[in-house]
Amino acid sequence: MPQFPFLNRQALHLRPDPTRVIVRPFKPATEPRDLNPTDKTRANHIVERVLALDPDAAARQLADVLENFLGRHRNLLQTFEARAAEMEEALADHAAFTQVQRQLAGAYFLNEYSFEASALFNPSIVAHPDQSGTPEGSLRYILSLRAVGEGHVSSLTFRSGLIAANGTVNVDPTARLASSPDIIRLTSGAGGNDIDVTFAAGEDISERVIFPVTEAQSNGIEDARFVQFSGAKQRIYYATYTAYSGRAIRSELIETSDFVSFRLSTLKGSATRNKGMALFPQKIDGKYAMIARQDNENLYLIYSDDLYTWDGGQPILKPRYPWEFVQIGNCGSPIELDEGWLLLTHGVGPVRKYSIGAALLDKKDPSKVLARLREPLLRPDPSEREGYVPNVVYTCGAMRHRDKIIFPYAVSDTFCNFATIEIASLIASMEG
Repeated sequence: MPQFPFLNRQALHLRPDPTRVIVRPFKPATEPRDLNPTDKTRANHIVERVLALDPDAAARQLADVLENFLGRHRNLLQTFEARAAEMEEALADHAAFTQVQRQLAGAYFLNEYSFEASALFNPSIVAHPDQSGTPEGSLRYILSLRAVGEGHVSSLTFRSGLIAANGTVNVDPTARLASSPDIIRLTSGAGGNDIDVTFAAGEDISERVIFPVTEAQSNGIEDARFVQFSGAKQRIYYATYTAYSGRAIRSELIETSDFVSFRLSTLKGSATRNKGMALFPQKIDGKYAMIARQDNENLYLIYSDDLYTWDGGQPILKPRYPWEFVQIGNCGSPIELDEGWLLLTHGVGPVRKYSIGAALLDKKDPSKVLARLREPLLRPDPSEREGYVPNVVYTCGAMRHRDKIIFPYAVSDTFCNFATIEIASLIASMEG
């Protein structure tokens, strides 16, 4: 089937770049203590070897490390010091360290991680909080992306760019360096975790990488669906995402006002035990509203007085057409139009082929489905079928700009592209 004439694919590919790296803690495996009570951990062995170097040799080794890695990371000496502070248990068993020894010891407990070596996909898009200097009729945006590296560990990274008045999309150059945020606060409780993290304000947004912090996230922060929320006293952005431990999944929430500081929180309630939740950009009848998929097959509408607790819900969309017979899900937060709420959906069909569709929900009562597309809005074309997961197109959120929908999407779980959609033509193509 040909694509709809009102959808325009742009040749603007964002591909994974294995040269972009961050430093992560390296934790040597410990020796089994029950075999010999006098055995020390490998960490202690490493520290002993560093201390055994004479001062000149230690200084030369540290200088060699800096020469090899300084151009790949910011503030390496401070990073080494910070890692040494985290290793106090291993360091405390030894005599006093010189600063050089301490920095060198810290370097031995770090490794580089190429966070987007395998894939860069599942984007969502929102208006940039800073629109100063933007040409008339244009809009600056922030794109969130799921990056996947060694071990299939997913992290969250960003890009920025400009949408011209005519809908043409440009992406800003990507910074060469990348960094993880500082953890300001980590609170754990019976209901989950709250984590506050912050980046250096002067860093380019494409440098910022939010890497898993908690055990529940240890294998990935996946598929963030960002939305700018209206009605709050200050501008705020929320994103639901999937936390994956390698064994279990659950939905969590990110909130930020500036894309510099972030809070990551666990969501509670029966509806949060699955993935693919998407928050409406405003309250409806005084309540928060969410699109979710509790049963792995249908789409539900849920209301809550509490942003962090989600239970129950009513099914509003079920598989109807052959391209979505396996399951349907949302592709990001609903977009407010004059005609209603535009909800992008994904459908899974034969041979597990993922396509993207659309539905129109009533603005006052989103449980009422006014119309939906009979055929997919976007399906993998021949050039988009190959990749890490073949035959998949997917998005975690689009946005409106003037008379168009700006529509970033992922190709075969590998890289991203953009499309634009003429709103009036899309609405005219839907059927009740």
